[in-house]
Amino acid sequence: MRQGSVILKVDGLDAAYGRAQVLFGVSLSLDRGETVALMGRNGAGKSSTLKAIMGLLPARAGSIQFAGQEISRLPTYRIARLGLGYVPEERRIFTDLSVFENLQVGLRGPPQAGRRPWTPERLFSIFPNLAEMRGRQASQMSGGEQQMLSIARTLMGNPDAILLDEPTEGLA
Repeated sequence: MRQGSVILKVDGLDAAYGRAQVLFGVSLSLDRGETVALMGRNGAGKSSTLKAIMGLLPARAGSIQFAGQEISRLPTYRIARLGLGYVPEERRIFTDLSVFENLQVGLRGPPQAGRRPWTPERLFSIFPNLAEMRGRQASQMSGGEQQMLSIARTLMGNPDAILLDEPTEGLA
């Protein structure tokens, strides 16, 4: 896929928690290499939109395409295998594992041809605090440090795109 081409396209997305509809006709598009922010007040549907894209919240209507493939009915693990990374608001790190072990859990196959793979050493150069804590149990980290770890673990999967839900939560 070339630079600037559409990697994620959402069109007319409706989703609900049980009988309570929370998304009404959401549409957005993300080009490769582009950064897009969903902004809005609490309860506006930002997190629900990301959950629906990742298959964690079932889509009732609309289309979600990633890298040209319809994903709105795929299970979450298949969406991740296609190369869409997700850092949830709740972080979801493995608190009983060390920083390094958490990174190993995120390891997935090689990146697309021509792209440099994410490795622990490469991530430690971006997140030097994690390098200093590589052997520390994740439960011993601050909220901001856990957030860095969650982002780094997602990058270890060599995703083509990443959805970050509340990436600054827990940062001082």
